[in-house]
Amino acid sequence: MKKEITKPQKSGWSILFSNIFFLLAVIALFIYSIVLLKEHDGLGGWLLAISIISLLLSILTFTGFFTVEPNEAIVLILFGKYVGTEKTIGFRWANPFYTKKKISLRVRNFDSEKLKVNDKKGNPIEISAVVVWKVEDTAEAVFEVDDYLNYVHVQSESAIRHLATSYPYDDSEGEETSLRSSIDEVSEHLQKEIHERVSAAGVVVLEARINHLAYSPEIAQAMLQRQQAEAIIAARQKIVEGAVSMVEMALERLKDQNVVDLDEERKANMVSNLMVVLCSDRATQPIINTGSLY
Repeated sequence: MKKEITKPQKSGWSILFSNIFFLLAVIALFIYSIVLLKEHDGLGGWLLAISIISLLLSILTFTGFFTVEPNEAIVLILFGKYVGTEKTIGFRWANPFYTKKKISLRVRNFDSEKLKVNDKKGNPIEISAVVVWKVEDTAEAVFEVDDYLNYVHVQSESAIRHLATSYPYDDSEGEETSLRSSIDEVSEHLQKEIHERVSAAGVVVLEARINHLAYSPEIAQAMLQRQQAEAIIAARQKIVEGAVSMVEMALERLKDQNVVDLDEERKANMVSNLMVVLCSDRATQPIINTGSLY
């Protein structure tokens, strides 16, 4: 693989001033050669030819100037051969025959489209992600792939699709990593996979995160009902656990403080009433016993 070679070029200002003085001298020589030709001096023809060639060289020299902005690099190519990369900021000059390709080194964002794929359990979902990346090796970006921008986009979407099929959308048992509940772990996995895919283009991935995740419209309503049912079941389990604990505490305190002595039948009746009161999702209506306890 072609690796980057940093090759600083000459300052453009020194070459510019030198070329201006050279151009003025060539113009003076051109005028002097014309004067000699009018005087039928044979030297005038030679000087005219030299001045024209020098003028063309001076004009060619002006084509070698270029500028390098911050976080930018210029890849230099001479007749198809990679020469090096100029990263020095400012006004620079290089061989006029060099082909100069400008590469941005700035951090970029890629927001993928919403992709419709099946998760690990086969449920159709919609997913998209934001990928933060930048070019690290300019030689690989230019020579190893045809179009590094399109390469990053295609490989990122491919990695997102593969990620979606590697995890379930949600895990009701809480024992498995899922797309919805394990955001940090999934994002780290996505970043590593995209980085491995685009490293051939000299690109480094700084961050990758899911920015949209949902069930496909055709199953969204059914999945919402399932999630609501699972939430209700989980809440009921917590309520029952708490109710049992409160009933047990009430019976122990009644016994320890000798408030009332209940036989097994009365205890069962009391437990039943307390469980109804604590576990009911509606307000209970008490019935006051005005007669004897027995």
